[in-house]
Amino acid sequence: VQLQASGGGLVQAGGSLRLSCVLSGRTLSTYTMAWFRQAPGKEREFVAAAGRRAVNRMYGDAMKGRFTISRDNSDNSVHLLMNDLVLDDTAVYYCAADDRVLWWFVSRGGEYHHWGQGTQVTVSS
Repeated sequence: VQLQASGGGLVQAGGSLRLSCVLSGRTLSTYTMAWFRQAPGKEREFVAAAGRRAVNRMYGDAMKGRFTISRDNSDNSVHLLMNDLVLDDTAVYYCAADDRVLWWFVSRGGEYHHWGQGTQVTVSS
């Protein structure tokens, strides 16, 4: 399984970005997909997760109401739409995948066996 993240960049506060992550080597439909982020000097933080079922979506507290995770099983991709970006959203964003993570553990990075390379998001004032 390989994950390729893209879509990061520089955006002004209040703006939006859409991150994408393509999974190759397996069928995405069998995987729980998630986004995490890590800012300089900070620990990795859970952003959002999308389970195999459409009803299974989870967000970190700081992202609720601003971020939306979606998955497209037809092209093996997962997306993260980020609206109303703030300076604290600046980080490297990583997509992750696992086919065995239990739903109540999806916010734990250690539960994921597959990680993308990360994409930088920088929010400016």
